[in-house]
Amino acid sequence: MSELSRAVFLSYASQDADAARRICEALRGAGIEVWFDQSELRGGDVWDQKIRQQIRDCALFVPIISANTASRSEGYFRLEWALADQRTHMMARVDTTPDAGADVPESFLRVQWTRLPGGETPAAFCQRIATLLGMPAAVAPAPPSAGPPPPAAAPTRMATVPTRLRLIAVIAVAAGLLAALIAWQLWRMFTGTPTARGPALAGAAAFGAEKSIAVLPFADMSEKHDQEYFSDGLAEELIDALTRVPNLRVPARTSSFSFKGRATTIGEIAHTLGVTHVLEGSVRKSADHMRITAQLVRADNGYHLWSQTYDRDVRDIFAVQDDIAHAVVEQLRITLLGSDAVAPKQTVGTEAHNLYLQARYLTDRDTPADLDHAVLLYQQALALEPNYAPAWAWLAYCHVRRVAQGLDTTGAGFTKATTAARRAIAIDPKLPEAYMMLAASHMQYDLDWAAAADALSKTLALDPNNAQAQQFQGHLTVATGRMSDAVAHFRRAVDGDPLNLLHSKYLGRALHYAGHPAESAAVLRHAIELNAQFPGLHYELGRALLQLGDPQAARAAFEAEADPSWRGFGLPIGYLVTHRDQEARVALAALVDRSAGAEFQVAETFAFFGETEKSFEWLERARILHDPGIIWSRRDPFLASILADPRYRAFLQQMAMPPVSKDD
Repeated sequence: MSELSRAVFLSYASQDADAARRICEALRGAGIEVWFDQSELRGGDVWDQKIRQQIRDCALFVPIISANTASRSEGYFRLEWALADQRTHMMARVDTTPDAGADVPESFLRVQWTRLPGGETPAAFCQRIATLLGMPAAVAPAPPSAGPPPPAAAPTRMATVPTRLRLIAVIAVAAGLLAALIAWQLWRMFTGTPTARGPALAGAAAFGAEKSIAVLPFADMSEKHDQEYFSDGLAEELIDALTRVPNLRVPARTSSFSFKGRATTIGEIAHTLGVTHVLEGSVRKSADHMRITAQLVRADNGYHLWSQTYDRDVRDIFAVQDDIAHAVVEQLRITLLGSDAVAPKQTVGTEAHNLYLQARYLTDRDTPADLDHAVLLYQQALALEPNYAPAWAWLAYCHVRRVAQGLDTTGAGFTKATTAARRAIAIDPKLPEAYMMLAASHMQYDLDWAAAADALSKTLALDPNNAQAQQFQGHLTVATGRMSDAVAHFRRAVDGDPLNLLHSKYLGRALHYAGHPAESAAVLRHAIELNAQFPGLHYELGRALLQLGDPQAARAAFEAEADPSWRGFGLPIGYLVTHRDQEARVALAALVDRSAGAEFQVAETFAFFGETEKSFEWLERARILHDPGIIWSRRDPFLASILADPRYRAFLQQMAMPPVSKDD
């Protein structure tokens, strides 16, 4: 096809004719040609051929999705959708039909939907359509009740469209790609809602570094919707593969997956994560058959750089992962990287890998019950595949997290973690996660700071973009180095995984330890805006506010803490600084009663209350029971009352920590 029209084709169910008519009238009133004529909905071969021709020739195909289309498995509109399946640019909803639940072609789910309740069509919609079609600016749509425009105002059909739009349309028809050029800008025009970082920006500068990509969680399109763990696991392993590409910035899983289930556009995601490219896809699994689609999008202009569909047996999952990773890296390499493709991953049996994916899904939920279940699944996977290195590494991580949550205070958990991490390294010396788990064990169990540093250096050599390794490096530096250096590591963790609020929490804590409480409060308030329920954020904010000399605000922050454990850490302090002494004592007694796994916080609180003997008693308990919080013993503002005591210096020496100096 050499030329395309500038017409918009409206596809709708007969029950939505009134809504479709309102949309049509608004667009025509703006001087936009619309192929919509209810009088011709009479069937027949001639009419059918005309519709097919219009769908091939139109510049934009706009399906109108509603409860009516969702309730009908048949109808001519479904034939229209099938014809347009591979060239959809945008779609409109005239009611509250959800994206995920709509009965539409799979490709429709990959682009931004726009809600037009009842067909009411704002001027911004018409303006954006005109812009996309390459028409002059400043169109003013007629009100919906005005009816069709008079003959003099009727648009003149153009023979051609701008080169950019024609290229997109031709690619959509010829190569089966979807274009979402107007996706995120259009949604923000209708909602008026700013992004997390401010107003909409134009051009590549509004997005991230050129050499950057976010991998979104793949959609579970299976009939029973019971493969979420599988689709999540596929996306996560692609993240792992891409992070090993030199000079490519890849936000970590926590940030990329935070958009799961949210009505967010590709542009908004890229803007929030600071990336230029986005990889997304879907998984449809039935019995032993699997269909995986993946597409690489450049977010600042909506162009689809690459897409592919894989139809495979489930036993070929590793081959599919490698195919996708290699194809994406090759596409990026051609345009901007100059890097070699990623190395193929280890191949294991399907059953063991399936158990591993289920365990990873539970591990990320991070509740005590989920961690216990994950340990069992990793063990089952390893019983089938004893040389499955990633399963050993993440089993080690589970044991580390169980200790951190106070589920194992005997030291056995760290012994298990160390054993599992060393087994993973012996099997695969190039697996960065294994060294990271080994470093965690050294830091939190045997206080071997040198061994922890060595393990972390190996992690970062293998995976320089690993945000979690930067967080662990921050903890190590808190214990052994300068606080300003620790702040730098936590900043890198936040940069690599910007929506992982655990990184933000530790950055906020390190900043107030380093004597920057105002910046600490700003970091923590931003994190609270993202998720006020995240454990510990209000507690850390309260500490920063105390350092800023605002005890009333500090107590309010402690009281606002959503997590009961963290609120219990803050309330004794908050009540004491606001002269509610009796309540402070009651809160302190409650903290002591539930001290398992929180021995260090009890020591801090006794020091703040001026009870030196009890503070040292609980510091020693924290050391013996391997409370992870003990890493923060140096320069802790809550321990200020005991810093001059010789026993404090002796305590640091016992843990092989350097003494606090003015250069910290």
